Amino acid sequence: MTEPQSSHDSSRSRYRAPALEKGLDILELLAGKPDGLGQSEIARALGRSVGEIFRMLSCLVDRGYVVILRPQDRYVLTLKLFELAHRHPPTQRLLAEALPLMHDLASRVHQSCHVTVLEGGHGVVVAQVDGPGHIGFAVRAGSVMPLPSTASGRVLLAFQGPDERARILAREATSTGAPAAAAPSSRELDAIRQRGYEEMDSTRTRGVHDVSYPVLDHAGHAVAAMTVPCIERLDVPEQSSLTAVRNALADATGRLSNAIGGRAIGATSVRAARTFA
Repeated sequence: MTEPQSSHDSSRSRYRAPALEKGLDILELLAGKPDGLGQSEIARALGRSVGEIFRMLSCLVDRGYVVILRPQDRYVLTLKLFELAHRHPPTQRLLAEALPLMHDLASRVHQSCHVTVLEGGHGVVVAQVDGPGHIGFAVRAGSVMPLPSTASGRVLLAFQGPDERARILAREATSTGAPAAAAPSSRELDAIRQRGYEEMDSTRTRGVHDVSYPVLDHAGHAVAAMTVPCIERLDVPEQSSLTAVRNALADATGRLSNAIGGRAIGATSVRAARTFA
């Protein structure tokens, strides 16, 4: 006897759009291939003939989603999908929800803070708030952050699935030419994930100690990292201490994760953070 078809399967069979599916298959395939693929390689990977995908590739090139690298004739994604993503309301919502929390965080700990998101093989600071007072240290919005050597980058890597983590590091190596040995090991990244945050002395500015927590989506993957570059404040030592920063950052990122429909790191991670004074 034939099993009843689920409503989901039924809908898929009833409303299939083969041409659209081919185009989406190509985009999803190329998203994981930073060096691009040739036409025959794409056809082989998707189990289709070259003739089937030729028109799809031509359309994607014409619309600006894909470009052909000469003379190798390899197809690679452009930044158009990235641009569309940043025009999409969820990205705007992230920043809208983050800024009030960042102002509150900066006021509580008397330090600046910034939010970093992934872009290809590096991090980009998309929002920054100064601490109160006349003296402080801050990272400018728009700054490009190397992933392996920054607290925010290591957090963004740690809170990804293994496959996505590998793809990001491959893009980072391609864009910077950094040797693979420069990337943090899986053991290091797993330790960050277990701890729930990362902190380290800045590799670019002496006297700055970075503390970074992830902003998580519903699956527990980092969509952003919120970071405080700590300097020693002699005028407000208690409010600006590392312990105060960790606790305030855990609270702010937890609230932001919840606000965008994600999930906050559990209370056990927050308690663990307090032990590293």
